Formats: sequence, C-alpha cells, structure tokens
Amino acid sequence: MPDFAAPVERLIDELKHLPGIGQKTAQRLAFYLLRIPAEDALGLAEAIRNAKEKIRACSICHNITDNDPCIYCTGANRNKRCICVVEEAHNIMAIEKTRTYSGMYHVLGGALSPLQGRGPEQLFIKSLIERLKGGAVEEIIVATNPTAEGEATAVYLSKLLKPLGVKVTRIGVGIPVGADLEYADEVTMLKAMEGRREL
Repeated sequence: MPDFAAPVERLIDELKHLPGIGQKTAQRLAFYLLRIPAEDALGLAEAIRNAKEKIRACSICHNITDNDPCIYCTGANRNKRCICVVEEAHNIMAIEKTRTYSGMYHVLGGALSPLQGRGPEQLFIKSLIERLKGGAVEEIIVATNPTAEGEATAVYLSKLLKPLGVKVTRIGVGIPVGADLEYADEVTMLKAMEGRREL
C-alpha cells in the first residue's frame, strides 16, 4: 500500500530523478510544492516546460541557447582566434565569471569515459576540428575537469589538435585559493607543483 496519494507518489518519484535528490529530500520538495500557492507551483512547471521547448544546442559551439547561434558565437567583441573547450555548457559560466576571457567556446558534451561507453564519437570533437579548418584559430584552451576522465580527454585532444598547427594549452589546476596544504591530496599537490610559475 502506498504511503501517499498516487499523484504525490508520482511527484516524489519524479523529483528523485534530479541529481542529488534522495527519497527524503524528494518528499520535502513535494510537500513544499503542495503548500505553496498554486500559481507559484504552476509557474515552476511552466518555466520547466518553456526551457525544454525553447532551449537547444548552438549549431557552432554546442552551448545551450534559445537563439542559434548563441551569444558567444555571435558576439562582436569575442576573440575568434581562441577557443576554450569545456565538458558541459554550465562550465562556461565559471569561466565567464572571471571576466578575463573573451574568446570563443566549444562544449564537448562530456569527457572520454570508456567505462561509461563514452568514446570520441560520442563527444563533439569532429565539429571542433571543423572549426579549425579556416585557419583563423590560433589557440585551443582545454578546460576539462581535473578528473581522470577530464585529464584523459585533455591528453587526447592535445594529441589530436597539435598536428593541425594550433597551440593547445591546459588550464592550471592545483591548490584552490584559501585552502590548507595539509588537506591536499597527492594528485592535487602534484598538479600544483607542475603548474608553478615564477613570482
């Protein structure tokens, strides 16, 4: 026998599909949505529907957008000679927050992960190579995550792109600002030492 009415059970089951949401959090969210005014809950539902219907991938860089091409690909002040390669579209925001990068982007749609069945064919690597054919791009910045998959993807891209005559760089990784060296793991410390620069 179910614990809640069928519509509530369904809502809880749907909420559990969200990342980081377990049974108890899904229940709290479901009961919160039931308590708030109907127009607020329906506003959330409409926002989800609107995003699913209007958001698509940019035909050039694969960023999520409601206008194709996206604002980065059409930006008049963007540096067309540099492309920053990221795993997912939301990674672009972290780079944009720095207000120091004004080049183009390319979203791979993930990282190489043979265990999850994600090889080069499942990523947007061919379209990245197509973007290099005009000869205008001088540098590719590989900004994949500092994970085993991200590192493997960075090495793969470097070996693939360097023969095409483009400079390939990797973002620096290591100890975050404000962190204590005592708590850094070996890989993070190794990357920090490798990425050191002169003061």
